Amino acid sequence: MRKIGCRLLMLMLVMGLLFTVPACQKKQISSDPSAASGSGAGMGGAAGGKGIGEQDLGGAAGRLGAGGAIGASERSAFENEDIFYSYDSSSLTPQAQDVLRKKAAFLKANPNVKVTIEGHCDERGTNEYNLALGEARAKSAKAFMVDLGIPAARMATISYGEERPLVQGRSEEAFAKNRRGHFVIEQ
Repeated sequence: MRKIGCRLLMLMLVMGLLFTVPACQKKQISSDPSAASGSGAGMGGAAGGKGIGEQDLGGAAGRLGAGGAIGASERSAFENEDIFYSYDSSSLTPQAQDVLRKKAAFLKANPNVKVTIEGHCDERGTNEYNLALGEARAKSAKAFMVDLGIPAARMATISYGEERPLVQGRSEEAFAKNRRGHFVIEQ
């Protein structure tokens, strides 16, 4: 009787672990409605090489047309200028709007370039809240760029919440640098 009880207890522990581990994984929120529907399009996974919430920008992503390739310095200047947000906000500051106008000019001059807009947060707040706030930040930047004439199809969004801090630390200065929108050219 004891052997059966021990085996049953071990089996229950193993089953509990199998169901607990996947539930503990952090998820990224995407602005791609097909990713949320579970249709497989935009879901990523091992076969697609994309993480949860990441969107494939299509087969032409990263291929530049007759205009030629962008130089490393142009790419670096575009990608290394982030926009920053106030605490607990996805509203664009005047400084962020100025940066987005420059990015829009770059995208207009390079019509075959596609980008991913990443939404980031500081570590305060729950994981779920920060993922939602990061998504709202990425979407606000995308909406502003669409208003400036950049086609929405050229921009994907993803939220990393607090998972990819730019600066380590718990000071207000570190928090401010981590509340950002980051643009990545997809090539």
